[in-house]
Amino acid sequence: MEYQYPIDPDWSTEEIVDVIKFFECVEKGYETGIERDELLSVYRRFKEIVPGKAQEKRIFDDFEESSNYSSYLVVKKAKETDSSKIIKMN
Repeated sequence: MEYQYPIDPDWSTEEIVDVIKFFECVEKGYETGIERDELLSVYRRFKEIVPGKAQEKRIFDDFEESSNYSSYLVVKKAKETDSSKIIKMN
């Protein structure tokens, strides 16, 4: 991994850790697969930290630009998949 996570300097240390955990789960969705429920759980926490759609889109775009991983597509696939399934992006 040779990229940085998009971090807002106004976030607390706990919020930064939780946002990084979300992006690590997105990475797992591409690399090895991740349980749907785990991904949606960390996404819900991410939404507590980043409630606005515009800020979420900017952060997702920043992450995708540096990593080539689409957070949006991983979350979308998780929402469309039955529970207790593994999310694995192609």
